[in-house]
Amino acid sequence: MVFAFFTSSRIPLKALLLCLLCLLPLLGLAQQTPPAYQLSTHILDISRGTPAPGVTVRLEKYDATKKAWGTVAEKKTDAAGRIGDFLPMAGQKTPHIGIYKLTFLTQPYFAARQQASFYPYIEVVFELTDGAHYHVPITLSAFGYSTYRGS
Repeated sequence: MVFAFFTSSRIPLKALLLCLLCLLPLLGLAQQTPPAYQLSTHILDISRGTPAPGVTVRLEKYDATKKAWGTVAEKKTDAAGRIGDFLPMAGQKTPHIGIYKLTFLTQPYFAARQQASFYPYIEVVFELTDGAHYHVPITLSAFGYSTYRGS
């Protein structure tokens, strides 16, 4: 039907196809926009069924030459239990690549809720291998946790 409309109308089919081909690169540019931040995290307290706000999370990068961890940033989770702005991409010519560690300081979170906790902190070590966005969340209770690579 659509093809018949354009072949019988005054708009030449070749002109229409040319216009569509010119728009294709613009669609590709929209998809290639790099993320503003390369790393995000969040904490869900599965014992309460809610996000975990106010938890301090430290990001460190491993320096293989020094065989030591260096602090990159330290932030607190927001009301939704999230930190969405680790490793900003603005001004970066290359992506943040390497071995990183997120340390979730969980003991103060549970102490503020008068709850004992088996884990005073949780360390999650992972490797960034490209410029993709990485989301490293944890689900948490006073006596257990789980992590995965999210999207």
